[in-house]
Amino acid sequence: MKKVRLATVWLDGCSGCHMSLLDIDAGIIALAEQADIVYGPLVDAQEFPENVDITLVEGAVSSQDDLNKIQNIRGRTRVLVALGDCAVTGNVPAMRNSIPVSRLLQRIYGEGPTGKLTMPVEGVPQLLPQACPLHDYVHVDLHVPGCPPSSQTILTVIQDFLAGRNPDFGSKVKFG
Repeated sequence: MKKVRLATVWLDGCSGCHMSLLDIDAGIIALAEQADIVYGPLVDAQEFPENVDITLVEGAVSSQDDLNKIQNIRGRTRVLVALGDCAVTGNVPAMRNSIPVSRLLQRIYGEGPTGKLTMPVEGVPQLLPQACPLHDYVHVDLHVPGCPPSSQTILTVIQDFLAGRNPDFGSKVKFG
């Protein structure tokens, strides 16, 4: 039996969704029998692979780097899952949206403890004007709300996909 190729991605968020994923505890052993985790923060892959069956994406799209990543991921993934409120609605990263990027950066880097402008320029991705949910940029196959979603919800989503079913939450999940 061919194993499903599963990936996880962390954009602009707190890693809480990945913590919930790890909280599936022994459930991860059963998943490992049916799926290979081919990309994610816990895997040593440096480049997002081709032909991924399911990708769970945590976090909002906040930078040009995030946008490039999610577009690449969408092109290489059969089923894309927005995992958690940041990916679904923008949530906490979107709290910056009422502040122009230049003012935000000035406040963070120019008005720090020294009062000197210490804005990093090398290796720092350009911020987009707004932090947005995934579906503002790419097609999302499933939205899984929660901050973070419970480990049982994440496990159910993965198990349903592995069994060939589309997850149906009904009233089982909630925002926040």
